[in-house]
Amino acid sequence: MSKVQGRLRIAVQKSGRLADRSLDLMKDAGLRVIRGNNDLLYRVENYPIDLLRVRDDDIPTFVADGVCDLGLVGEDVLEEVRNGGPVAEVVMPLGFGRCTLKIATPEGQHYAGPASLAGCRVATSHPRVLGRFLAKYGVQAEVVTMRGAVEVAPRLKLAHAVCDLVSTGATLEANGLAPRDTVLDSQAVLVRSPVAPEPELAELLDSVIERVAGVVASQGAKYVMLNAPRSALEDITRLLPGAGAPTVMPLLGREDAVAVHAVCQEAVFWETLERLKGAGASAILVLPIEKMM
Repeated sequence: MSKVQGRLRIAVQKSGRLADRSLDLMKDAGLRVIRGNNDLLYRVENYPIDLLRVRDDDIPTFVADGVCDLGLVGEDVLEEVRNGGPVAEVVMPLGFGRCTLKIATPEGQHYAGPASLAGCRVATSHPRVLGRFLAKYGVQAEVVTMRGAVEVAPRLKLAHAVCDLVSTGATLEANGLAPRDTVLDSQAVLVRSPVAPEPELAELLDSVIERVAGVVASQGAKYVMLNAPRSALEDITRLLPGAGAPTVMPLLGREDAVAVHAVCQEAVFWETLERLKGAGASAILVLPIEKMM
């Protein structure tokens, strides 16, 4: 598949756990996506950009080979396709699609670390990642590759253990399995091709990356405004979660008090507001942030 001259291409997952969130991220970054009759290719109305909708395990290859300029893919998929050839560069984590690739064994079965897998059959849909994990600990085990329903392998006597993606752990529990070791922590990431785009598209590519960074930075961030006694500024600043130096402004007619504005990158809980109030803050407002650059 070759690129269309004069247009950027961004690879996204066609279906699966990252598909909808990836499209939402593109829209939040200001790309007006048009869903046409072609289910493989979505056009962006306001920029010369195409979204290529493909299987998740094709995304790293398309980006590494320069078929696509950017891609949104899970870290677990990216690690699984690494084979020593050209690789897609990770630009930034995206903060969604979090999961963990874990070793799991039947509940009640003795497990004392990776060495317990020696001589066992381990079922997984990530054979390369699992192989590197076993090699790291010098464990000789047989890797059984499965493309779906990995968690049923022990019940079907296909394997003694599994290496599977875990989000809540409910699927493992339903199949009588207990999570043991963590093989890989994963989330969605933005990847970039090592092949440079056409010169006239380089600025647009950088703009898309900057916008995505702004959307990611605003996720969970809050804008906090409050009034505070000047004498309590140091204590109140320390209580603001994940904030840098806040903006401090005088209050009209008040020499002893100021207005404090801060962007908090961490969660602002009710307990946070109570502690701020206890330190002397008043008129506390917490607002969501839609965009940030």
